[in-house]
Amino acid sequence: MSIKFTTNEIRYIALFESMTGAMVKDCIVDDKNGKITFLVKKGDMGLAIGRRGSNVAKVQKAVDKGVEVIEHSDDPVEFIANLFTPTKLRSIRILQKENGEKIATIEVNPKDRRAVIGRGGQNIERARILARRQHNISNIIIK
Repeated sequence: MSIKFTTNEIRYIALFESMTGAMVKDCIVDDKNGKITFLVKKGDMGLAIGRRGSNVAKVQKAVDKGVEVIEHSDDPVEFIANLFTPTKLRSIRILQKENGEKIATIEVNPKDRRAVIGRGGQNIERARILARRQHNISNIIIK
């Protein structure tokens, strides 16, 4: 599935890459919550964050929004785990229906459930968008 970026997203990606040196694979701009999520190439997480978070802080100051960085993985199970880091997920299962639709089911500690869902469902919604765009997973169900 090819991803189409808006002009704004392209600007943010270019800024992030030039300020950090990390390669961006995807970007989601959430204007409602004042947050930008960057999906960086596997192995570029250290570059993206910088020493003691200095690169993320520079980018946040430049864009005047919260910045979140997630590491990409070609393995869908590892990718789903990365979406919810630092929360530890008990289990991740990806089921493929007969019609080809993929659904991920994650099991979470009850005390971590709120962190996984996020305020107003923003974390799970962001995770669903990235999972759909990167691994063609149509839904993420929390148990």
